[in-house]
Amino acid sequence: MKSVLIIGLGRFGRHIASKLNELNHQVMAVDINEERVDAVLPYVTNAQIGDSTNEDFLSSLGIGNFDICIVAIGDNFQNSLETASLLKELGAKTVIARAATDVQEKFLLRNGADEVVYPEKQLANWTAIRCTSQHILDYIELDGEYSIFELATPETWVGKTILQVDIRRKFDINILGIREEGRLHMHISPDTVLPANSSLLVVGHPKSVQWCFHI
Repeated sequence: MKSVLIIGLGRFGRHIASKLNELNHQVMAVDINEERVDAVLPYVTNAQIGDSTNEDFLSSLGIGNFDICIVAIGDNFQNSLETASLLKELGAKTVIARAATDVQEKFLLRNGADEVVYPEKQLANWTAIRCTSQHILDYIELDGEYSIFELATPETWVGKTILQVDIRRKFDINILGIREEGRLHMHISPDTVLPANSSLLVVGHPKSVQWCFHI
């Protein structure tokens, strides 16, 4: 269980709070807008109404006690930048901040943020990859080289073992798991038989995955 501070409770911040609550983490939520704070109360351990650009207010929260501080402010980049910088000055262990442009991402990384999330860009990438083929069920970019794909198991592979399809040797693609009837099975071996009506969780270079799965 981690202790997480979320600053900024628009749609993005509320979704993060809800998911963290579902994962049983302790969440402190902060926003200058009382209505937004009230809306997130069912999902958080504690909540405060306040200005995150005010050093005294932030200091009163005990920033050093949180494992992660998330700056989810989406409507005022100056406030987001000041908040990320203050958090780091006050001893935040890890600061994750939201960006809306490449320029914002660069400024945040230079001024206190340890990591930056770029929801619009990341969702656009996901949509572009996802819509290129009906066989792609999900997609996660790991870095510039490798990505994780969930793809429908090719009909010609059904009934064969992972060793028989041998995509690791042929395409440098690893099968991480098999989803069957809604359940993901990660305990697999070279002798695991690929079932019908299933999907595969694989990791590899996107171009290799395209060649292998003909997408």
